[in-house]
Amino acid sequence: QEKSCRLSAALLGEDSEISQDQLYELLKYAALGKCHNAAQPSWCRIYHQSHLAGVVVVVLHEMSQLHFYRFYLQFKHLRKVFRHRFTLTPSTNFPVSLYGEGTNLKPQNTPEGLTSTSSECVTKSSDLQCDPIIQRYGEKKQGLTSYTLTLEEQKRNDYPIEGSPGCKGYISTECDQQRTDSSPLFGLDCEMCLTAKGNEVTRVSLVDARGQCLLNELVKPESTVMNYRTRFSGITKKMLLPVKTRLSDIQTRLKKMLPHDAVLVGHSLNSDLQALEMIHPSVIDTSLLFARSEGRRFKLKFLAKAVLGKEIQCEQKLGHDPTEDARAALELAQFFIEQGPTKVAELNLEMLLTAEKLAEVSQNKVALQPQGCGFQEQLNEPPPLSKPCFLDCLQATGRKPLLLGRQELDSSGLCQSNLSTSNKQILQRALEGVPLSKFSIIQFSLGPEYLASQLHAGLYEKVRSKLTDMLTIYAGPFEENFCMKTVKKEFGRCGPIQSLTVVTETFQPYVCIQYEVLEAAQLAVESLNGAEVAGSCIKVQRPVTATMLDCNVLIKELELDVENDGVIYVAGLKKSLTETDLQGEFSQLKDLETMFLPKDLQSGKHRNCCFLKFQKSQSAVDALEAINGWTMKGSELRSRNALASGHLWRWIWQMNHSNGKQGKHIFYEKMEQLSDSEQDLRKKAKKLDRHIKKLYRSLQNNTLCVVLFPGVNSTHGSQSGLGLMGIKDDEGRSAC
Repeated sequence: QEKSCRLSAALLGEDSEISQDQLYELLKYAALGKCHNAAQPSWCRIYHQSHLAGVVVVVLHEMSQLHFYRFYLQFKHLRKVFRHRFTLTPSTNFPVSLYGEGTNLKPQNTPEGLTSTSSECVTKSSDLQCDPIIQRYGEKKQGLTSYTLTLEEQKRNDYPIEGSPGCKGYISTECDQQRTDSSPLFGLDCEMCLTAKGNEVTRVSLVDARGQCLLNELVKPESTVMNYRTRFSGITKKMLLPVKTRLSDIQTRLKKMLPHDAVLVGHSLNSDLQALEMIHPSVIDTSLLFARSEGRRFKLKFLAKAVLGKEIQCEQKLGHDPTEDARAALELAQFFIEQGPTKVAELNLEMLLTAEKLAEVSQNKVALQPQGCGFQEQLNEPPPLSKPCFLDCLQATGRKPLLLGRQELDSSGLCQSNLSTSNKQILQRALEGVPLSKFSIIQFSLGPEYLASQLHAGLYEKVRSKLTDMLTIYAGPFEENFCMKTVKKEFGRCGPIQSLTVVTETFQPYVCIQYEVLEAAQLAVESLNGAEVAGSCIKVQRPVTATMLDCNVLIKELELDVENDGVIYVAGLKKSLTETDLQGEFSQLKDLETMFLPKDLQSGKHRNCCFLKFQKSQSAVDALEAINGWTMKGSELRSRNALASGHLWRWIWQMNHSNGKQGKHIFYEKMEQLSDSEQDLRKKAKKLDRHIKKLYRSLQNNTLCVVLFPGVNSTHGSQSGLGLMGIKDDEGRSAC
């Protein structure tokens, strides 16, 4: 039976902005897979990539995130099908950043390194026999039980063993050794400090096989701390002062969390288990799994970059992130098990490590060289190779891509401009050509007349103005000497307030409240309209303007948006509560997948609300009923369905804090002249949505489809792009 491909991405809040390089990373892996040295993307995950029927990228030129939300109601198909969305960093030349406009795409001109043929990019078969990985595991792919450490290997590598003299008082996880190739994997990593007793745990992280964090807890050492090792652990004295969790608490929790056949994965896991004073029989140690000669070991940071294409333990961060390290070790083990020893050996990690060290030495020499020296040598150096065109990668593997629209491939493999074809003609050719190609880029265009900076500025102001109105409510009337503090407290329970002002133009005072999130404003309208606040029975309403006449329709459609399926908004949280506190409080909710805590993007402080994403829609419905009326640390919680949980939250925050706050009367005068163009744009947006719907319906199941609004980055200003993605399933929707 054919396996279903699946796409997962936690694109909430700060994690929802994706760069061009990260997009390139996704497309490369989707098209080429691990067998061509492409790594899983660092920001999302494709399950069963080898079973993808194809990859289709739809590019909507001249359009940005702004267009999607200005014409949100017109893009009916896009918002109902694609669950995963992300803000796309705009590029000065989007076609070049994606697939290299004007590049010769013939295989013989492929830049060496990224897209060379199999004989160039992998180690020769005869050399593999000498590889320590092949010598240890053989060439054939095996199940995970073949890679767990034997009892002898554990003893040799200083793992805590039941009955050993040095393990007196250690706690057993009570997991048995009846593991199978289907046993669940868990990534584990600890941070330690130096105490009078030796190494003691200060932080513990555990992730499951999907990379979801199950435990991320600070631990108070029993003995006096002599060295916090902040540079590596990230732990400071101040962080541990309020902590009450002890090692015994963590031991108890781990015992409860791990099933009887659990296999723990970590990098030099013996150190973690020794510090935890725990014994576990089934372990995979990635520092030993990726075998080297003479007992040497690869560092986790290097393996994550070389094998997974991920940067961890970055110098900009203070100390290591144990959750990040646990997840990296887990994914390395999964890669090894899925690909087998031969594919891992073909990566030629020793050669990559040598190249990395040489690059570091070269950089150090340049950094130490006095100014003005070595100029002639620099002139004689060949220019650095530009990033290889993505289409070159496909050509090199014998998969000719389909490129239709603004840029097309001619018979010789050159990318040529083609501006005369209509969107309707492009669609017709796509319906014929896409089923025959494994990778397709279909480009639709609004036309050059919509590139005017004035039009973009006008659209931006209209969207910003409408969002501001949707975030604003008016409440009243109040008594003459009402208590403003009471009003602020009551409305603050609905979510973070940006501004609160008294309206004095009316006979009795009203209050104008502008929130930071759409859900807060909607919650205030739903829960406080007709309520008694500060001694008055008040009415709560949004501003009445021409642009707000369809506000209720828009709110309803946002609620039904597939991106918000299974996501709820919770308000009324005390700011003193930490993320760990909240995870503990909400852990009792069934099928909770992710929690996102919105933060002020300038100060970094979290707001008094959060978003909870559930694996199942019904679980979110049940959670809504359970949470409303909950009291957490003396504060009553309020909740509702999410409206803007993903990338939209961040964009709204940026719009709210932008400087472009013109007077509305001036703004509307300027926008009058754009109304005709906007009406035309609305029709074009609706037509484009229909084109994409028709194309999407023609795709095979298990096809990855990515729709891109590239954004604008010019001398006249910048507008972020938007990406929508999903894998088509049997029901014609995107599989998550």
